[in-house]
Amino acid sequence: MTFAAAHADTGDTAWMLAATALVLLMTPGLALFYGGMVRTKSVLNMLMMSFVSIALVTVVWLAVGYSLAFGGDSAAGLIGGLDHAGMSGLGPDSVQGTVPTLLFATFQLTFAIITAALISGAVADRVKFGAWLVFVPVWALLVYVPVAHWVWGPGGWILDRLGALDFAGGLPVEIASGASGLALCLVIGPRLGFKKDAMRPHNLPMVMLGAGLLWFGWFGFNAGSALGANGLAAAAFLNTLAAGCTGLLGWLFVEQKRDGHPTTLGAASGAVAGLVAITPSCGSVSLLGALVVGLAAGVVCSYAVSWKFRLNYDDSLDVVGVHLVGGIIGTLLIGLFAEKAMTGGAEGLLYGGGVTQLGKQLVAIVAVATYAFGVTYGIGKLLDKTLGLRAGEEQEHTGLDLTVHAETAYDHGVLGHGAPVAHSLVPTAQKVDTQA
Repeated sequence: MTFAAAHADTGDTAWMLAATALVLLMTPGLALFYGGMVRTKSVLNMLMMSFVSIALVTVVWLAVGYSLAFGGDSAAGLIGGLDHAGMSGLGPDSVQGTVPTLLFATFQLTFAIITAALISGAVADRVKFGAWLVFVPVWALLVYVPVAHWVWGPGGWILDRLGALDFAGGLPVEIASGASGLALCLVIGPRLGFKKDAMRPHNLPMVMLGAGLLWFGWFGFNAGSALGANGLAAAAFLNTLAAGCTGLLGWLFVEQKRDGHPTTLGAASGAVAGLVAITPSCGSVSLLGALVVGLAAGVVCSYAVSWKFRLNYDDSLDVVGVHLVGGIIGTLLIGLFAEKAMTGGAEGLLYGGGVTQLGKQLVAIVAVATYAFGVTYGIGKLLDKTLGLRAGEEQEHTGLDLTVHAETAYDHGVLGHGAPVAHSLVPTAQKVDTQA
């Protein structure tokens, strides 16, 4: 990466400022999306896991994360250097492309934040909050940062040597978070009552609001990855809208055919599945390709979320079924639908490019999924042996809101008239919340 002595383009800078804010908004949106999907007794804990990720990842990113991901390559395409540790050498006049380098670094930071927060959905209701505070920065440094360098960093092996395409994060965001979520939920084990007790979302309007904020922020996520206010950003923007729509419709179609009724949870999940799948491909496929990518994700992911019951892994909020599977679909279909007019060179199988690009996409998927799963499983095991990863049985049964944060999301008569939390109140909360 070079930092030219040039002036930033004001139009591009204005768009990237807006796009960065949009992507940051996705993490509070994710908090609401996840928070509505859990039971009443752990809503606040779920929100906290997302919000604290903002702070933790930011500190790691500013210290060494950005430099290792986007600094000059120092290890055969595997990791960057420490030339910009602490953001050194990146003053207000430093320019990356047509935008200030500090803005580019902040935009990329928002990607790292939401990727870490996504993993929380796989272990909802049962992970120690203290252990989560350690897991997030360690995971960001050992998993997200290297993969981001592989895919987007100067000299990264997936970008420069393999030639696989990923416009906005199918590999470092979706597949890495999904594979990591699978690893972590295998380490921590299923929730109490998994496959026995009803664990329905407690607040579907909150889920829909969160999905809406995610969709809104996703325009910054995908169109912002063009790194400028240009035609490619416009194409990515439209592709994002289209895929979200067909993902939603595909999921509802499956629900109607399989269950006899379309649901609000299905609509929200389908839209997110379509958005996940179009993330890597929004800058590589035409509008027709985007419609197909979104539809494929909506249909396949609607079935994939039920795999956890057959294979006996408790992915609480379907991180594996939506983000891992959706990310694989979107990344792989680039090999079929990539168009030269979008990529500037590479073409997919259906546009005369043969199977070469498809093979490259498959290699990248396997490499990232394997690496993310393996390293996350190791981190999880280490934390479990040292700090303990899982909350105690009594904490999980009562709910993490009251036992960890000394708060409740809703007034069930537990904290009436502003009374302080006391140990004598826990049984009352337990009786109420176990019905949720």
